[in-house]
Amino acid sequence: MLYFFYYSAILIFMSPEERSLLERTYKMAEENNKLILSIRRHARIGTSMKVIYWMIILGLSFGAYYFIQPFIKAITGGAYGTGEVQNTSNVGGIEDRVKMIQELLN
Repeated sequence: MLYFFYYSAILIFMSPEERSLLERTYKMAEENNKLILSIRRHARIGTSMKVIYWMIILGLSFGAYYFIQPFIKAITGGAYGTGEVQNTSNVGGIEDRVKMIQELLN
């Protein structure tokens, strides 16, 4: 409460030059505050846009890899072996199948 009376007494007994200087300083402080808040807001927006940008880049990269992965594995032989026919010994004709069925029935 004492501070209020002290500062109001200072304001009452100011010269017109001091008062205009104080008002200009107050206006400049308000203007600086607006500029600083604007700079801070633009910095936040810029940072969030960079994060979104890199999330899109990484998401598209992983998505493209996921889409192309079967083709890469087919070319390198990872998905279906080495690309060669592995075991052809059990591939037989119909005669072999008939003999196997007859043996099972007997």
